[in-house]
Amino acid sequence: MSRRYRKRPIIVEAVQWLGFEKGPHDLSIVPIEEPPGHGWLETLEGGHEVTPGDWIITGIKGEKYPCKPDIFEQTHESVEPEATKDE
Repeated sequence: MSRRYRKRPIIVEAVQWLGFEKGPHDLSIVPIEEPPGHGWLETLEGGHEVTPGDWIITGIKGEKYPCKPDIFEQTHESVEPEATKDE
């Protein structure tokens, strides 16, 4: 018999990858030939193709994995106030 579970809320770090030209560049994303501008990110579950605009999430054990922007928006919310122009 299956049971229902709620995922525990945890705070994760995430950064939106804007591509090879705009970065960030320290995410271990390697270029792939096709389609141009896309990259490859190794994760605990194997590699994943990433595209500019994808969010790269750092998990609780330091692992990195990609998340499409629409899914990220539906499943994550900021825990820090947005920076202002003066900061």
